[in-house]
Amino acid sequence: MNKNFFLEHGREFYALSSKGRLEGTVQEEMRDLYQRFDKELRGWGLSLTNTVRTRTWARDKKTRGLAADERSRILAGKGKASSSSYISLQEHFDSKARVALDLIAMRPANPNSERKPVEYDPVKPYLRYLIYDSFVFLSGSVAPGPDLDRQLTDVLSEIDGSLMDAGSSWDKVTSAAYFLHRSQKIDALKELLEKKKRLGVPKTEIGFVDDFAPDGIFVEVEVTAKLNK
Repeated sequence: MNKNFFLEHGREFYALSSKGRLEGTVQEEMRDLYQRFDKELRGWGLSLTNTVRTRTWARDKKTRGLAADERSRILAGKGKASSSSYISLQEHFDSKARVALDLIAMRPANPNSERKPVEYDPVKPYLRYLIYDSFVFLSGSVAPGPDLDRQLTDVLSEIDGSLMDAGSSWDKVTSAAYFLHRSQKIDALKELLEKKKRLGVPKTEIGFVDDFAPDGIFVEVEVTAKLNK
C-alpha cells in the first residue's frame, strides 16, 4: 500500500493507493481494499467516513462496473464520497489484480463538520458532489461529443453548474484533475484549457487512461473547490 500525507488549505489529507488481492470475486477484492484502507485510517484517528474522493481502476468495463457497484454499497448514506472509475491496462496492473483503488481522506478543521453528499437528479450510481468542512469535492464528469474540444466545453459547463449550486465557483477551485484517453495529446488539452481560461488552478493533474465506462469519451475531469464565504 502506498501512503501519502499532505497539508492543503489548513487541512490534513491522507492519500492511500493499493492494488487488489486476487481472492475470489471482484466484489471481494474491493471489500478487502476498503477494509485495509479503513484499518490504516483508524491508525491515524480517522475512518472511511472521512473519505472525500475515490478513484477505482479496473482492467475492463465489466470489472469496472462490478467494482463501482461494490463501492456504492461500501460508501453509503452520509459516507458517500466523490468518485471516478477508469480502465487502465498499463500503469496499474503489473500484477494479476483486477482492481486498484486510490482514496483520499480529510481530517476536518472542525471535528463537528457535517458531510453533505448531493446526488444527481435523477440519481446516478455516483455522487454529484460532496460538501465537507468548507470544501466541495466533485465526482469525475464526462460528456459525449465528437472531439476533445466539445467534450471539454460541456464538462466544464456541467462543473460550473455544480460549483454554483454548491456555493462555489471556478475561481475557488483548489485542484483539477484531467484524465485523457490515451489517444489524446497533453498539448492539445493545455491549449484548450488556456483558450477557455481554465489554467492557473493551484494544483492541476493530467493523466492517461485506456478507456471509460461510456464509449467515445476522451476526457474526465475531477475538481475540488473551497466554498464561498
